[in-house]
Amino acid sequence: MTDPRTPEDQTPTPQATETPIAETQTSDSQRRILTPGSDLNPRREFLRSAAMFTGTVAALGGGLEVLTRRPGLSSAEAQAADPFSRADRPLGPYDTKEKVTPYQQATTYNNFYEFGTDKSDPARLAGSLKPRPWTVRIDGEVRKPQTIDIDTLQSWFPLEDRIYRMRCVEGWSMVMPWLGFPLAALIRRLEPTSKAKYVQFTALLDTKQFPGQKQQVLKWPYVEGLRLDEALNPLSFMAVGLHGRTLPGQNGAPLRLVVPWKYGFKNIKSIVRITLTDKQPLTTWMQAAPQEYGFYANVNPAVSHPRWSQATERRIGELGRRKTLPFNGYADEVAALYKGMDLRKNF
Repeated sequence: MTDPRTPEDQTPTPQATETPIAETQTSDSQRRILTPGSDLNPRREFLRSAAMFTGTVAALGGGLEVLTRRPGLSSAEAQAADPFSRADRPLGPYDTKEKVTPYQQATTYNNFYEFGTDKSDPARLAGSLKPRPWTVRIDGEVRKPQTIDIDTLQSWFPLEDRIYRMRCVEGWSMVMPWLGFPLAALIRRLEPTSKAKYVQFTALLDTKQFPGQKQQVLKWPYVEGLRLDEALNPLSFMAVGLHGRTLPGQNGAPLRLVVPWKYGFKNIKSIVRITLTDKQPLTTWMQAAPQEYGFYANVNPAVSHPRWSQATERRIGELGRRKTLPFNGYADEVAALYKGMDLRKNF
């Protein structure tokens, strides 16, 4: 199958716009959310308690934004109040110091082929996605297989911020402030069996909610996977929010994977099933174009895509290009996972 993507330097540049704005179970009284700014504490607590309303406000195109913005703030004031936009923001142990991509750009320049292949399709059509009610089936090589409601699932873990670089295989990048929990915490809670070697993720298949699935540009549903040791790496993250708000539909509501050292297409969105298995999953892009998209999809400036170089990238919102970093700048944390492997062959 021919890949409908094009390298970033052939795609339109989005216009800069003003931003509108351990694995233990803990009790509600023990659970605390660490935020980079105290003004987000009430919004995070509200995020959990008001999640049932996301299906209603999703049709408004902004997740819970209309409920979490302070009344009376102008767009400029809302941006200034966003702690993720401040250069002096406190940083967590996994955070990058780089400038965060504004909410407006992070939610209007997206690849989400379930809505369509144009960058503007996800934001334009995201109102069709209903993130509540939502369940996630967990099965395979685990001692505790179950089907769990998304609100119960996220209540198992204290939510935390992670400010990660995101590099698309097309050659553009962003810096995203995710809200969620470590994937390792979920996997350990499920008690994998000794046969578990890989984790397979499956996205929702529903042509009413995802009009792009009516077109066979890919084989649906979207499937991705990680080796178990990759999934257990501290950087692997399950996101339920973005910029301190409920995750918008166009960014993968209500649950998505974030593995920042891999190209963006590995970060599967709108997950409905997590399966631990002894076999390497056949992922969607491997089926579509195996000569172009491998299982690992690690960011590697030394290995070009067959149709364009990966040596540089363009950060959305900036002019010019910058050098692409091995493993997207996370080599210290993840390079050991691939010791002895040929990263040109295992691309």
